[in-house]
Amino acid sequence: MKEPTEKGQKTWVLALTSVASLMVALDALVVTTALSTIIETLQRTMNAYNLSFAVLLLTGAALGDRFGRRRTFVAGLGLFVAASAACVLAGSAGWLIAARAVQGAGAALVMPLAIALLSAAFPPHVARQGARDLQWLDRAGSLNPLGTRGFGASEGERLR
Repeated sequence: MKEPTEKGQKTWVLALTSVASLMVALDALVVTTALSTIIETLQRTMNAYNLSFAVLLLTGAALGDRFGRRRTFVAGLGLFVAASAACVLAGSAGWLIAARAVQGAGAALVMPLAIALLSAAFPPHVARQGARDLQWLDRAGSLNPLGTRGFGASEGERLR
């Protein structure tokens, strides 16, 4: 695989892999949030997604190595989006569960390849610098276990 060399190409790689990873994470979050409302059907729905995702995760990485990371990533993203549309259009619980299983398969292609594409686009020294640049996130109150430093702390905690 050719490594992106221009800053614009690296920006697109970062943006696209971030959005794809966010889609997969938000999808799991949305279904988990709705789980308490319609628990029985959604439990099967969650199981179908999580099981297919977990079982096919290593297979997704291997397919990326065999057929090309970018091509497999795009195929996985297409499969995920198509299965998401099938979830919306599902007329019964059975169709929803089947569509969620396919969606999990698409996610299993997206997640490992997003990480592989990012590591290919950003050499280790660039990645380390980017991590240092983002250390301010650790100061956010929700990420800082003490919650007493940085802009994440409340005024009362800062005054103590």
